[in-house]
Amino acid sequence: MTVAVKDFLKKTKDMSPMDRAELIEGLFRSFDATPHKDVDAAWAHEAESRIDAIDRGDLKMVDAEAVFKSVNDRR
Repeated sequence: MTVAVKDFLKKTKDMSPMDRAELIEGLFRSFDATPHKDVDAAWAHEAESRIDAIDRGDLKMVDAEAVFKSVNDRR
Protein backbone atom coordinates (compact mmCIF):
# COMPACT_ATOMS: atom_id res chain seq x y z
CA MET A 1 0.00 0.00 0.00
CA THR A 2 1.42 3.35 -0.97
CA VAL A 3 1.95 6.22 1.44
CA ALA A 4 -0.70 8.22 -0.41
CA VAL A 5 -3.27 5.45 0.10
CA LYS A 6 -2.36 5.11 3.79
CA ASP A 7 -2.75 8.87 4.26
CA PHE A 8 -6.07 8.83 2.45
CA LEU A 9 -7.35 5.99 4.64
CA LYS A 10 -6.41 7.95 7.77
CA LYS A 11 -8.39 10.94 6.48
CA THR A 12 -11.46 8.83 5.78
CA LYS A 13 -11.72 7.83 9.44
CA ASP A 14 -12.89 11.37 10.22
CA MET A 15 -15.67 11.16 7.62
CA SER A 16 -19.27 10.41 8.53
CA PRO A 17 -20.46 6.85 7.91
CA MET A 18 -22.69 8.12 5.08
CA ASP A 19 -19.78 9.90 3.38
CA ARG A 20 -17.62 6.79 3.69
CA ALA A 21 -20.40 4.64 2.24
CA GLU A 22 -20.77 7.01 -0.71
CA LEU A 23 -17.01 6.97 -1.20
CA ILE A 24 -16.95 3.17 -1.17
CA GLU A 25 -19.79 3.04 -3.67
CA GLY A 26 -18.04 5.52 -5.94
CA LEU A 27 -14.77 3.59 -5.78
CA PHE A 28 -16.54 0.31 -6.40
CA ARG A 29 -18.35 1.70 -9.42
CA SER A 30 -15.10 3.08 -10.81
CA PHE A 31 -13.99 -0.49 -11.52
CA ASP A 32 -16.85 -1.00 -13.92
CA ALA A 33 -16.51 1.46 -16.77
CA THR A 34 -19.47 0.09 -18.71
CA PRO A 35 -22.80 1.67 -17.91
CA HIS A 36 -25.67 -0.64 -17.06
CA LYS A 37 -28.27 1.23 -19.05
CA ASP A 38 -29.62 -1.95 -20.63
CA VAL A 39 -29.94 -3.69 -17.27
CA ASP A 40 -31.48 -0.62 -15.64
CA ALA A 41 -33.96 -0.31 -18.51
CA ALA A 42 -34.87 -4.00 -18.25
CA TRP A 43 -35.50 -3.69 -14.49
CA ALA A 44 -37.59 -0.56 -15.02
CA HIS A 45 -39.66 -2.42 -17.62
CA GLU A 46 -40.06 -5.40 -15.27
CA ALA A 47 -41.18 -3.16 -12.42
CA GLU A 48 -43.75 -1.43 -14.63
CA SER A 49 -44.99 -4.80 -15.88
CA ARG A 50 -45.47 -6.03 -12.33
CA ILE A 51 -47.31 -2.86 -11.32
CA ASP A 52 -49.58 -3.24 -14.35
CA ALA A 53 -50.22 -6.91 -13.47
CA ILE A 54 -51.16 -5.93 -9.91
CA ASP A 55 -53.48 -3.22 -11.19
CA ARG A 56 -55.18 -5.74 -13.52
CA GLY A 57 -55.49 -8.28 -10.72
CA ASP A 58 -53.23 -10.76 -12.53
CA LEU A 59 -50.62 -10.74 -9.79
CA LYS A 60 -51.47 -11.51 -6.20
CA MET A 61 -49.90 -9.41 -3.47
CA VAL A 62 -48.55 -11.33 -0.47
CA ASP A 63 -47.94 -9.77 2.92
CA ALA A 64 -44.25 -9.76 3.88
CA GLU A 65 -45.02 -11.45 7.21
CA ALA A 66 -46.66 -14.32 5.35
CA VAL A 67 -43.63 -14.68 3.10
CA PHE A 68 -41.21 -14.75 6.03
CA LYS A 69 -43.41 -17.23 7.89
CA SER A 70 -43.50 -19.49 4.83
CA VAL A 71 -39.72 -19.36 4.54
CA ASN A 72 -39.22 -20.05 8.23
CA ASP A 73 -41.70 -22.94 8.14
CA ARG A 74 -39.58 -24.65 5.48
CA ARG A 75 -36.52 -24.78 7.69
